[in-house]
Amino acid sequence: MTAPRFAFSIHATDGKARTGTIAMRRGEIRTPAFMPVGTAATVKAMKPESVRQTGADILLGNTYHLMLRPGAERVARLGGLHRFMNWDRPILTDSGGYQVMSLSDLRKITEEGVTFKSHLDGSKHLITPERSMEIQRLLGSDIVMAFDECPRADAPREVIEKSMQMSMRWAARSRAGFDSGEEHASHAALFGIQQGALDEALRRESAQALQEIGFDGYAIGGLAVGEGQEAMFATLDFAPGMLPADKPRYLMGVGKPDDLVGAVERGVDMFDCVLPSRSGRNGQGFTWHGPVNLRNARHAEDTAPLDERCPCDACTKYSRAYLHHLHKSGEILGAMLLTEHNLTFYQQLMAAMREAIAEGRFAAFAASFRRDYA
Repeated sequence: MTAPRFAFSIHATDGKARTGTIAMRRGEIRTPAFMPVGTAATVKAMKPESVRQTGADILLGNTYHLMLRPGAERVARLGGLHRFMNWDRPILTDSGGYQVMSLSDLRKITEEGVTFKSHLDGSKHLITPERSMEIQRLLGSDIVMAFDECPRADAPREVIEKSMQMSMRWAARSRAGFDSGEEHASHAALFGIQQGALDEALRRESAQALQEIGFDGYAIGGLAVGEGQEAMFATLDFAPGMLPADKPRYLMGVGKPDDLVGAVERGVDMFDCVLPSRSGRNGQGFTWHGPVNLRNARHAEDTAPLDERCPCDACTKYSRAYLHHLHKSGEILGAMLLTEHNLTFYQQLMAAMREAIAEGRFAAFAASFRRDYA
């Protein structure tokens, strides 16, 4: 039996929380799902097979960084992103819009797209919805994101409204550009991105526009950009419910473990964030009892494991004292072990949430998690 291009099935719900499966030709993605971020065709400090062993079903690749280095056309000549980085499971690529806005000092936004200078060498580039689709096709992405603009959540309402409406026009162009690559479109999926910052009316307008275009899944963009957890959760109280119930809902760029629990509680199915890998390189480990700063001197002679409930090598083979030593010494092994631990913890958390939803006890799980994590 041939694997489907894209099929989402919900197995159980508990309140707004859902657990299900996305089926694609390169494998199944269990939801709620957390996607480790492989910005430049690698999850920093991790081998692809090690990422898979943590329980990850899908990775995120970064269109902006890969188009600049090594270049999408080069990746295509080398057989595509999956072969290039030795990852045979699904890959979602972001559209490049957020990085263009956040990393490029010199940029000009017009209806056509965004002209910007590379943060690497100052070279000038234009990225449009059509070019974003082309780049993601060349990379061989399984889940392609529509090109959008992501303004600051605290921008004036008129700025957010204008930006959202342009992003919806870009979404329609992304749809057309994606569909024109018939071979790629026959096995990949396209997600639209809801915008509107914290404004309920703008979010609703955006959701309606996206559904008129039609997408395989829907992302919630424009959050986790400095607005704080309380404001993010207040927006998630209404934003996911505006999107189709039978399609995956992806909250972009989130987040901390307690962010994930709160977002699943509000109906979100997919997540990505650099936090577990970045924190691992900086000496912070996530545990069921909250984050631990292993650079702290109090760990210097602590023979206990980082987290007694974790099966990863960092927890089963090494002490907090050793991890403290590695990070204080600037040893690469410290970043490797703690990144592996953090990604393992995140996947354990997702698995625990899937199980709790399936068994109809998600509210109790969330309350217990928050109590212990705090």
